[in-house]
Amino acid sequence: MTAGPQDQILDRRELASALLRALDLRHEVLDAIVDSDDHAAAVRSVSALLETTEDNANAVLGLQLGRLTKLERDHLRDEVTNLDATLKWLPEQRPFSTGTNVRLRPFTQDDEDVELYRRRSAEQFDADGKPWPSDRIEEERRAGLNRVDEETAAWFVAENTSGDRSECVGLVFGELHEGGEVDLAVWVAPEARKQGYGTAMIKLSRPELAAYFPGTTVIVRSPA
Repeated sequence: MTAGPQDQILDRRELASALLRALDLRHEVLDAIVDSDDHAAAVRSVSALLETTEDNANAVLGLQLGRLTKLERDHLRDEVTNLDATLKWLPEQRPFSTGTNVRLRPFTQDDEDVELYRRRSAEQFDADGKPWPSDRIEEERRAGLNRVDEETAAWFVAENTSGDRSECVGLVFGELHEGGEVDLAVWVAPEARKQGYGTAMIKLSRPELAAYFPGTTVIVRSPA
């Protein structure tokens, strides 16, 4: 499960930013750690404090004392600046791109998920350029769920978890093919576009699809 160049730069940039914030907020980070019951709780606490992923928070907890220096902070600031110069857009411009406050859950047959699928499918067109009719949409949905049951596909709903109630913002489709390749397609709801959800969905889908289809290669066919 490999990431594209933009994703790799974003991942490294977010890690460097998290380490830099941790050094700048070292007293608050230390308080969060010592007030935690165990390592997992400390990771969650630091993740919330720094507004970063739990993987990055875990890296913060692994910082060696020798890196808690002004020189190290200067190096991290330089790294973030250099990475910013290579990005097409910055995470601050698309706040959900890091995956923080975004989660994936399995697609269900609940009304909310079905309606989301219908909204997505209303943007699909056949070879003649005509939108899918309603019977085609239902046929495709049933066939897809059959593939999920047969374990040759994995469908997910992406949710924004930052509010009081989770909000559905898109769909992820992983389809297994012969030769060990998994086609990955993401769809972001129109009202949620240009905020980084597509990048987050691709990022979060990697470990999910790796668990569903071990040893395969993900091919992104239709990024949001």
